[in-house]
Amino acid sequence: MATRRTITKPSKNTPPAPAVCSPCDGSGMVSATVRVGRKRRPVGQQDGLCLNCLGSGTNPDA
Repeated sequence: MATRRTITKPSKNTPPAPAVCSPCDGSGMVSATVRVGRKRRPVGQQDGLCLNCLGSGTNPDA
């Protein structure tokens, strides 16, 4: 009688989660205070593109 062959399943290696960008916390957007007038008083907040990750939300150094 022939011996039974065992079939091993390949391990499911999940890729590591990408590192999150620290200035924008992974959102890709950062807020900046809008200032107006001669005394440069703050008026509100304005959203802008994160210059560290360029809007992708992942850490470019990782």
